[in-house]
Amino acid sequence: MAQADKAALPVAVPGHRLHAIVLGILLALGLGWGAWCLLQAKLTAADVAPSAWMNGTAGTALNKSLRLPGQADLDTWNSSVRYRVLGHLGDQVAMGCPQWLFYRDGLRPQPGVHVFDQRLRLMRHWVETLRQQQVQVLVVAVPDKSRIEADHLCGQTVSLPMRRTVDAWQDALRVQGVPFVDLRQPLEAAEAPRFFRTDVHMNATGAQAAAAAVAHAALPLLHGPGTQAFNVEKAGPPQPRMGDLIVLAGLEQARPGWRPELDMASPQKIEPIRGGGLLDETPPVEVLLAGSSNGRRSNFAERLGQGLGREVWNLSLDGGQFSGALLVALKQREQWPKSLKLVIWEFSEMALSLPLTDDEKSVLARLP
Repeated sequence: MAQADKAALPVAVPGHRLHAIVLGILLALGLGWGAWCLLQAKLTAADVAPSAWMNGTAGTALNKSLRLPGQADLDTWNSSVRYRVLGHLGDQVAMGCPQWLFYRDGLRPQPGVHVFDQRLRLMRHWVETLRQQQVQVLVVAVPDKSRIEADHLCGQTVSLPMRRTVDAWQDALRVQGVPFVDLRQPLEAAEAPRFFRTDVHMNATGAQAAAAAVAHAALPLLHGPGTQAFNVEKAGPPQPRMGDLIVLAGLEQARPGWRPELDMASPQKIEPIRGGGLLDETPPVEVLLAGSSNGRRSNFAERLGQGLGREVWNLSLDGGQFSGALLVALKQREQWPKSLKLVIWEFSEMALSLPLTDDEKSVLARLP
């Protein structure tokens, strides 16, 4: 019986032992490589703080630190094949008609995000704060590209409840007595296209139409146009322009043909005209633009200044979402010039449906 039990025991296979040794060596090398990369990365305490783990920035920092040699080339190759073979652009970018890209967060809200009421509370708080300082507010929600360029969606579906958010937002502004600009009609009336094909931002045509509409609404709040003149240079020859949606899809370094064709844009400089003398006084600052990346593209702020006859103090912020630039501006309000009369608060339509930022949560926690 004992002999039978011994015979039933599995016989060690040398090949299994070799596989285990090789696997152990690879794991040890991987652990050593990861430790060395983390030491070289010089991560700060903020990079790995509890809040960074909650909002995902800690994971992003760690992933960037642990990238293998040649990982960027491998990622570009993978994204190129995915686009060329499957027509897929990743989790954040959607393909509409050929060569037309759209940001998925502009098509539908993120699951489980219901922040409209909280954003109304924030709006009321900040508007009241500015009014107490005798500063008026003009609110501008830039319509999403998928709304204005809907003819190029080619089957991409859009959330209808998300589309109604702007109407609900503007109804709340009316009740509160807050001036706002509805840019849907001015942009739809402008010559197409009004947005770049491979970018979420307005092109020169869209920026001009939007700036003219905002200036028209702002002038009564400023009691008429100012006297600042602007020099508008002739637009240069069209040049290739890397769209942020191409970058987001991981195709920035892809070869032509393995990514959507780049937009062509004509660079143009618009600048306020200065007297040139050392003793010349610059006009007082009356308008502050606290905007998103829309305020930093296609000369939107400069075009707005033209319409107002005033140079605009532009504090717009890339990635500012709903309130990033406004919060930065409010933190500096002790240094605002006494001549400031109007804050133009601009953000993209989809920002109304994005999750609250840590700064917004912090402000809400302090509100009564």
